[in-house]
Amino acid sequence: MTAYKDMTKDQLETLRNELETEYNKYRAKGLMLNIARGKPGVDQLQISMPLFEVFSSEADLTATDGVDVRNYGTLEGIPEARKLLGDMMGVPKEQVVIFGNSSLNVMYDTVARAYMFGIMGNTPWCKLDTVKFLCPVPGYDRHFGITQQFGIEMINIPMTDSGPDMNLVEYYVEKDPAVKGIWCVPVYSNPSGIVYSDETVRRFANMNPAADDFRIYWDNAYVIHHLYDEENVIPNIIEECKKAGHPDMVYQFCSTSKITFPGSGVAAMSASPDNIRDVLDRMKWQTIGHDKVNQLRHVRFFHNLDGMKAHMKKHAEIIRPKVEAFLDEFDRELATAGIAEWTRPRGGYFISFNAMKGCAKDIVAKCKAAGLTLTGAGAAFPYGEDPDDSNIRIAPTFSSLEDIYKAAGLFTVCVKLSAVEHLLADIGA
Repeated sequence: MTAYKDMTKDQLETLRNELETEYNKYRAKGLMLNIARGKPGVDQLQISMPLFEVFSSEADLTATDGVDVRNYGTLEGIPEARKLLGDMMGVPKEQVVIFGNSSLNVMYDTVARAYMFGIMGNTPWCKLDTVKFLCPVPGYDRHFGITQQFGIEMINIPMTDSGPDMNLVEYYVEKDPAVKGIWCVPVYSNPSGIVYSDETVRRFANMNPAADDFRIYWDNAYVIHHLYDEENVIPNIIEECKKAGHPDMVYQFCSTSKITFPGSGVAAMSASPDNIRDVLDRMKWQTIGHDKVNQLRHVRFFHNLDGMKAHMKKHAEIIRPKVEAFLDEFDRELATAGIAEWTRPRGGYFISFNAMKGCAKDIVAKCKAAGLTLTGAGAAFPYGEDPDDSNIRIAPTFSSLEDIYKAAGLFTVCVKLSAVEHLLADIGA
C-alpha cells in the first residue's frame, strides 16, 4: 500500500469514494457496539460465579483473628484478606488496609483526606493557594477527574516506552513545593499498556521532593493482568522507597474489580507504617469497617496468590483474542498507510491508538454515527484536552469476539476515511 501522504490528489479522491461506500455499508447495518470502557465481558464474569458457592449455611464465618465477619469491627480488614492483597502488591499484611469494592473510591478518599485534613500533620491542601499534580499522558481519565474535582492544577507529563518522562517528573517534584502528587499506573498503563522500566521505578524512589507531603499515587490495577505466559514484574515501589530513605513517599492501590466482579470486589491500599496509621486515624470516624464477609469470601475462593494467578489465566484466554483482533486488523489495513500508530499491550485492558493529528474527534464521531461507541477523544488527557487531537483509547473486553471483529473493521474504515479527508482538505480539495 502506498503511504497516504505520498498519494496524488486523484488517488486520494478515488480512495475517499471507496471508503465512503464501505463506511455507508457499516451504517446500514444498524450496529450497536461499545468499546468505550474497560469493563469485563459477561464471559469473564461467569468464571467467578463459584465465588457464591464458597459459603454454606453452616460455614465458619470467623476470620483468623477470631472476628465474626458478619459483625462490626476490624477497620483495617481481616488478616487473611490483608495478606492476600498484600501478596498481590508485594508488601506485608501489616502495611495493607482493605476497603470496599472500588480502588477508585479509595484514591478519591485519599485525595479528599489530604485536601481536607492534610497528610501526616502537613497543611491541608484546601488552605494552600496552589496545589499541583503531575499527570502522565495519555493516562486514566478517572484519575484526572479526581484531581479536577478538587480544583488541583494538572500538568501533562509525556509517556515514553519506559514510563513517564522522568527528567520532567524529577524537575517538577524537586523544584516546586506546590506539586503534591503524581498519578501512576506502573504495570500495563491505562491506556498504553506500557510497563515502567526498572530504572523508572528506582528514579521515582530516589526523588527528593520539595514538598514534605508529596506522594506517588501508584495505581497497580493491572499488576497480575497478563495476557501472555510471561509476567512483567517491576521493582517493588514500597521497598525501593524504603531503601532510598523515602518510605512515606508512596501510596499503592489495587483491587479485585477486574479479577472477580467489578461491582462487588475488594480494594486495598498499601503504604509505609506511618502512612497507614495516618489513614486509619481519619478512617475511624468514617466507617467501623468494610464488608468482611466479602473479604473472607474472596480469600476462600482464591486461597492464595497462586490461586489468583491461575484465575487470571482464564481471563487472559478470553481477553487475548479480542486484543489481537484489533491488532491484526491494524497490521493488515494500516501498517503501511502511515496514518496511525498503536500500542501492542502484553497485559491490561486497553490499546492506545494515535491517529493523524486533528483526526481523533472526527473518528470518534464517525464511529458513533455508524453504531460504535468509543471513549471520547481527549479523555486520556487532563481536562479532556488532547493537544494533538490524536489519541483514542480502545477497550475491547466488554463486547463478544464476534462484535469485536465488526468494531475493528468499522473503526479502521473510519480512521482511513478521516485521514483521507484531512489530507484532501490540506491540499484544498
